[in-house]
Amino acid sequence: MRRLVPFVLVPILLVPAAPVAAHKAPNGPTATGYGGAVASVDPTATAVGLQVLRDGGNAVDAAVAVAATLGVTEPFSAGIGGGGFFVYYDAKSGRVSTLDGRETAPQSMTSTAFVNPATGQPYAFQEARVSGLSAGVPGTLATWDTALQRWGTRSLSRSLRPAADVARRGFTVDATFNQQVTDNQAAFAQFSSTSALFLPGGAAPAVGSTLRNPDLAATYDLVARRGIGAFYGGEVGRDIVTTVQQPPRAASPALPWQYEIRPGGMTIADLRAYEVRRPAPTHVRYRGYDVYGMATPSSGGSTVGEALNILERSDLSALGRTQALHRYLEASALAFADRNRYVGDYTARRVLDELLTDGFAAERACQIDPAHALAKPVLPGVPDGQYTGCATATGGAAPDLGQSTTNLTVADKWGNVVEYTLTIEQIGGNGIVVPGRGFLLNNELTDFNFTPTQGTAEDPNLPGPGKRPRSSMAPTIVLQHGRPFLALGSPGGSTIITTVLQILVNRLDLGMTLPQALAAPRATQRNTAAVTAEPSFVASPEGTALAGLGHTYTPMAEIGAATAIEFLGHGKLLACAEPVRRGSGSAGTVR
Repeated sequence: MRRLVPFVLVPILLVPAAPVAAHKAPNGPTATGYGGAVASVDPTATAVGLQVLRDGGNAVDAAVAVAATLGVTEPFSAGIGGGGFFVYYDAKSGRVSTLDGRETAPQSMTSTAFVNPATGQPYAFQEARVSGLSAGVPGTLATWDTALQRWGTRSLSRSLRPAADVARRGFTVDATFNQQVTDNQAAFAQFSSTSALFLPGGAAPAVGSTLRNPDLAATYDLVARRGIGAFYGGEVGRDIVTTVQQPPRAASPALPWQYEIRPGGMTIADLRAYEVRRPAPTHVRYRGYDVYGMATPSSGGSTVGEALNILERSDLSALGRTQALHRYLEASALAFADRNRYVGDYTARRVLDELLTDGFAAERACQIDPAHALAKPVLPGVPDGQYTGCATATGGAAPDLGQSTTNLTVADKWGNVVEYTLTIEQIGGNGIVVPGRGFLLNNELTDFNFTPTQGTAEDPNLPGPGKRPRSSMAPTIVLQHGRPFLALGSPGGSTIITTVLQILVNRLDLGMTLPQALAAPRATQRNTAAVTAEPSFVASPEGTALAGLGHTYTPMAEIGAATAIEFLGHGKLLACAEPVRRGSGSAGTVR
């Protein structure tokens, strides 16, 4: 859990025009109150967002300020070197809108970009990741600017000031930050710029020490003065391109690295061409609720939505806990099979919509056997509009590997809501800090499949020029009678989808409160032979009973790190973040 050093708090919470009283940073994962709410992984960022709301900013203003601060305090999960997906509910119109700020492949990228031409074999993941080859054109700054121009009340310049202040004055390093540097020490040591920032004295910053990032503060200040053109084509952009094409190798790395560090092909023209997309959200009806999520290149909205449609064929609240979880796992596997087969950046909208029809869900649901787990991997279905049985197609794919992501949830006193998931892909991105700029680049292009995964069928997620890799990010807003009921999202690579789905099932079907739904043990079935599960899930009575149905387990210490806000009526809000996972999160309300 991030903690503000004592001298940071007052400057962060000053309004530029006049000083105001400082507010204590939230230090708990649950808060109930009025006037707006913020939930994030970090108390420094949550405090910044709450101050924006107190000063009259709306949910979009606060969300951008929170995200910019997370770029300082959570630099291995998010930042302006990455991208993400932004879902917004507008209280005045009652509409849900989305922004696709996903990273984009350079125009030079081909379908064999991650295949070694000398061997004909795909690169090892770490060889592909720690390189210029893996970096996509970042979309985060453009997303912030677009969101503020469309729905915000503040300028980007003003929204960046609190985060720049945190970067200049510093924050206290906690155990999670220290561990993330330690885990990446060999990769970070290969680059002079990364070592200088995150390996002072050749080691990870000590727990309790203060980490300052004046280069990032200066970058934020530059963008505040000159606009995002300084990043997309200006002097920051030129530094990004140089870093990608000529990674800043350390002269004498403190630790060995077994792979060649390969350059990428990003150009200044690729940066200048970047555009934030505005796709229509995905939408399904579930138990009387309207569930909205992200369309492609994210697979989050379609896969969560398809799984919910499959689950709606059973009355989970009337079943025992074991049978409800059995159906949750099986619906997840079926939806993942369809995701892998059909969903990518260029998936036609008609195909995406067909995956979310009730007819297709019924055809998939008929395969679930209450008495026994299906053999995995299951085959994908056939979303052709003709649903008369349990038809299957061919193909299958492994789950994504990405884990480095963060999520934030914001609501304001007017009823506007932001659910925003942003990322640099792996913890530490591609390992390369842009020299003199203070931020890590993403390795998002490793979210492409390196080689075809669908047999003789077309693979929708191969690399290509200007293409965006498939994502699992699933920022979700749930409406009841046209008004917000719940907003939630999570990091965790492809486990994001199942984390969001399981929280929805816990809250809407199994009678849990929102804090209970977030805290409950998690398991994720992504159409793999074994269920990946937290130890507490495996050891639970339901875990044992599910094993009796044929489910097997691969342990994982933690799955996801969600944030959420529930709308309790009459302006009352319940803000929640993870109580324990990733060191716990931070939630707060304005009053």
